[in-house]
Amino acid sequence: MGQHGEKARETLLDAAEELFARYGIDAVSNRRIAEHAGTANHSAVAYHFGGRDELMEALITRHLEDTHRRRAALTEQLDDDGAALHDLLACLILPWVDHLASLPVPSWRARFLHQMRAVPSMKALLNRTAVASPVTEDLIRRTAAAVGDIPTSVLHGRSWILGSMTIGVCSEYESRIHDGAETPNWTGVGYFLIDSCAGMLSAPVTHPGDFITQPSPVFLL
Repeated sequence: MGQHGEKARETLLDAAEELFARYGIDAVSNRRIAEHAGTANHSAVAYHFGGRDELMEALITRHLEDTHRRRAALTEQLDDDGAALHDLLACLILPWVDHLASLPVPSWRARFLHQMRAVPSMKALLNRTAVASPVTEDLIRRTAAAVGDIPTSVLHGRSWILGSMTIGVCSEYESRIHDGAETPNWTGVGYFLIDSCAGMLSAPVTHPGDFITQPSPVFLL
């Protein structure tokens, strides 16, 4: 794809991310995205992406390389054995919030992903892309081992809660920055989330059960 085509594609992705973040996934048509991107070609999304599903996948994965690079760099600093739970969670969470901090204001990334979580058909794609690297998969395995006395079914349920909490907190914080209600301190948000996740994952189990049996790693995006 030529330089002009790549720029047009990025402009469409920017427009789609903003509109989806503002109004929700199902409320925004491909035509509206094209118009918001400033193109008179109402078939621009189909031309550049092939269809709606391909557009959504491109939006979800567009920044993952940066997050994976940041995560790999942090992970290299861990001890090979016996890394503390907080350190493992830092490798999972800080690259995500550091990426959010690197985006221009206003950014729409966290709010877009928050909207994505509300669409059942998108959850499988989110989960798949969230762990789409060997480094992330290894960190998840090591994190589970660090709280090995917690039943797997309970860890699955807690990861579901943490997914909602992490993206929800980042979405709200991103919105408050946009509105001028917060001075950006994404690093502080990251460590707040690390402490919160560590506390929940390692909390005592008073009533074990298989209430939620599928893991939900989307807070790792």
